Parts: sequence; C-alpha cells; structure tokens
Amino acid sequence: MKENKKKYTDSGIEIKTVYDETDLKKAPPPVGFGEAPGKFPFTRGVQPDMYRGKLWTMRQYAGFSTAEESNKRYHYLLSQGVNGLSVAFDLPTQIGYDSDHPLAEGEVGKVGVAIDSIEDMQSLFNGIRLEDVSTSMTINATGFILLAFYIALAKQQGADLKKISGTIQNDILKEYAARGTYIYPPKPSMRIITDIFEWCSHELPKWNTISISGYHIREAGSTAVQEIAFTLSNGKAYVKAALEKGLDINVFGKRLSFFFNAHNNLFEEVAKFRAARKMWAGIMKELGATDPKAMMLRFHTQTGGSTLTAQQPLNNISRVTIQTLSAVLGGTQSLHTNGYDEALSLPTEEAARIALRTQQIVAFESGVPDTADPLAGSYYVESLTSEIESEALELIKKIDAMGGSVSAIEQGFMQDEIARSAYDYQRRIETGEKVIVGLNKFQVKENNTIPLFRIDDSIRKIQSDKLESLRKRRNPAKIDNLLQSLNDKASSDENLMPTVIEAVENLCTLGEIADTLREVFGEYRQ
Repeated sequence: MKENKKKYTDSGIEIKTVYDETDLKKAPPPVGFGEAPGKFPFTRGVQPDMYRGKLWTMRQYAGFSTAEESNKRYHYLLSQGVNGLSVAFDLPTQIGYDSDHPLAEGEVGKVGVAIDSIEDMQSLFNGIRLEDVSTSMTINATGFILLAFYIALAKQQGADLKKISGTIQNDILKEYAARGTYIYPPKPSMRIITDIFEWCSHELPKWNTISISGYHIREAGSTAVQEIAFTLSNGKAYVKAALEKGLDINVFGKRLSFFFNAHNNLFEEVAKFRAARKMWAGIMKELGATDPKAMMLRFHTQTGGSTLTAQQPLNNISRVTIQTLSAVLGGTQSLHTNGYDEALSLPTEEAARIALRTQQIVAFESGVPDTADPLAGSYYVESLTSEIESEALELIKKIDAMGGSVSAIEQGFMQDEIARSAYDYQRRIETGEKVIVGLNKFQVKENNTIPLFRIDDSIRKIQSDKLESLRKRRNPAKIDNLLQSLNDKASSDENLMPTVIEAVENLCTLGEIADTLREVFGEYRQ
C-alpha cells in the first residue's frame, strides 16, 4: 500500500488525513462551542445574523488616468450593483508628488487615478452624492490630504459630515514592512495618524479612520499566519499611540477596521479570518476596551492579486470564485473581487463586471450567506482556527519582546520573515512541489487574445495643464501663508487636520502640502 504523503497548508501547518472530536479537545487554546455570532470574542462573526440582516458591501477597486475617466467607471459600477466605491490612486499621489513633478514622469494615472487638488476630487465624484455612498480610499502616506479633499468636497455638496461613511487605509507601518510608499519617518507618520483619529472622532464619527492592512503583507510573500500576526501587531501599535495621546479606546476603537487578503487555500483562509477576530477581541480587551463594539474586528477583503496568472488568464475567474467563498465563509464586511486580466493590465470593463457578478452569484445564488458562520463545528476548520491563532500569537509575542511593531520593523524582523516566506513559496513553485494550474502544470500553447487596458503618457500633460491653470487662479500670498501655518502646526503638538482642510479648500495642491511636511519631518530612508 502506497504511503500517504504529508500535506501542509500554505503556512506550513500539517494537515491530517481525518479530523475528529479529539482534535478539538487538544487544540490550544480550546475551542468554545458555546460561542454565538455577535458575542465576544466574535470568532463566529461580528453580527448575530451576519448576512441575513445585511450583505457585505460589494466594492470594486477602481481608479486610473484622470479623475474624469475614473468617474465614468464609478458611474458604470454603480449602475451594475456596486454599493461602495473603492478608489485606487497613482504612485505620485501615493507618495506626495504633483503630476508635474519630475519624479512623477512615467507614472501619472498608471496604477490609479491622479489627484493633485480639490478640483480633481470634484471631478472624481461628479454626479455622486457623498452622503449616498460608502467610499474606501487606498492611500497611506498622503491619506490625511486625500481625506481633507474628500471632506472639503462633502462640505461643498452641503453634506452632513456626521453621515459621511467610508474608510481611509492610513496604515503606514505596513508600508515600511512590505509595500514601500512611505514619505515621513515612523514617529511623525504615527503622529499624523493619531491626529486623524482625534479629529474624526469629533467631526466624522461614521468614518473608519484606518484600515490596518494585511493585504500588502500577504502580496509581498507572507504566509496566512504572518499576515494576521503582523497586521494585528501593527494594530496594537496604532492603539497604543492613540492611548498615549489620551484618546478613548472605546471611541476610536469602534472606527478601526482591517483589510485582509484572500488566497486559494479555502479552509486556511476561512480559519485565518475566524482566528483574527478572536485574537483582536482579546488584544483590545487587554488594552482596556470595555465596549464590545470596540473589540470587534471588522474587515474588508480583496482577492489575491499575486495569485493571478498571466498564463490561461480565464482560469483566474475560478481562483477569484474560491477566494470570494473564503471571504464570505470567513465573515467579511466588505469585498473587492479582482478582474481575471489583472496579471496583464488594469481590468477592462468586462473583467470588472465579471468580478462583480462573481460576488453577486455567491450572494444571491449559492446559499452561503443564509446562515452565520456555516463552517462552525467542522473538526478541520475549528482545529485549523486554533492552530493559526496559536502560531500567530507566538509571532506577536516575539514582536512584543522587540518593543512592538515599530521596533520590529526598524530591526528588519518583519521584512526578513516575509522575504523568507516569499522565497520558500517561489522555490516550491519552481520545483513543482506547489502546483499552479497553467503556470507549472497543465500548460497549453497560448495565443493571447485578451484585450488589454492601457494608459498612455499623455495623461501627465493633461494633469500638468490643470495644475498650471489652477496656480494662475490662486492668490500666491494666501497660499504662502497657509503653507507657513501648516509648517508651524507641524512643529507644534497641534492637530494638523483643520489646517490641511483649510489649505485644500483654498487650492493648495497635494504636492505642496506633502513638501511642506517634508521640510519639518524629513523623509524616511531604509
């Protein structure tokens, strides 16, 4: 009889051939079968009835070229059933350069939309009432400036800021650890983030002030265990920074949200989401939270961009379907599904529509949302949830011993761990140990006829002309005074948000605001 080869999850957790009740009894920490959805520690979900009461928010991440072109895509997505917008920004916007800056050349409008001023934000949401949509903005180092643009636009629309809802990613620690679009050193970056927490708690109470992101950690090559360990550790760092500023954990804790990745190992992903909720509830309780809503881990999910293949790209529809199921079975509050062509280019309109239809088919045809946490009680899933939690907690203990996430990043610990996992995963693909259908097995000769969506370099000229026009219409002395005021505030302990909002309302550009703070805070160099 042929001996069974050992099987492992993508995090290296060994998988038994069969699971039974004995696995639940010995799993550390013990699984609580008495838990109910909507009750601490929220392993089974943050709402008692989960999707029976309200489906997850269906978002499609979109942004490219100019604000005017992206606005057309948003109107199309809204017409197709999207109930939340998710904005992608180009690299110059992400790292604080106006489109006419020399370092922006070749990147304007390429991986997201170019936003240089309040006028671009007006064009981006032309015909869209901000009170009527929930908007997620994937922006970090310049997140406070984009939030200021959004607030200024809401005020122009006559919106009640108390009703404005959405999320700003605003997670700088994962930029240092995995992604790289940082500007300022860690300490001033953390100061900006806590300024946002403080200002929004009073003025924008429905806004999620941070989306603590494991997505990019996973895209950089981490395992599922590392994804939640590093993300929750970063979350602890933000909470501690806010507490040091004197903020109330039971107030700002309710506005924290998370952003996770969904990969192809269905059961490991479901267990990861369940474990993360339980872990975060425990972390927040230890840090002093007493309001259950401040202990809830609410999260957005995006399907795994790094799992998509340029080979046989239509196979990606199946991958995204599996990942969609893992996110929904895991209890996500919001979901973006990738287009099948995203290993080749920005998604075409057709690919974006199929990605959205994948969510809608799961929502309305599969029966998966009909009951809360349908995989609860599975010997395998419950055991795997406990194992992932146990391994992730061990990693968090190591980070705590280093002095927390900021110290761990400064020492290169997270970066080294992610790099090691990424190397091992790639080695397994290249040796054939890890099968990727169409890439290293089941290949065919391909004549790629997939239409590609391209952005040309003329966008930079369009944006530069807009900036030239804007600067001619401004009062230079007023701009100088506003930027000097921002410089002064940055050198003090005052909250920066009111000054930044005033600056954008008076036509200061993103690059001017970012450069003013570069003068005070400096730039981070790894």
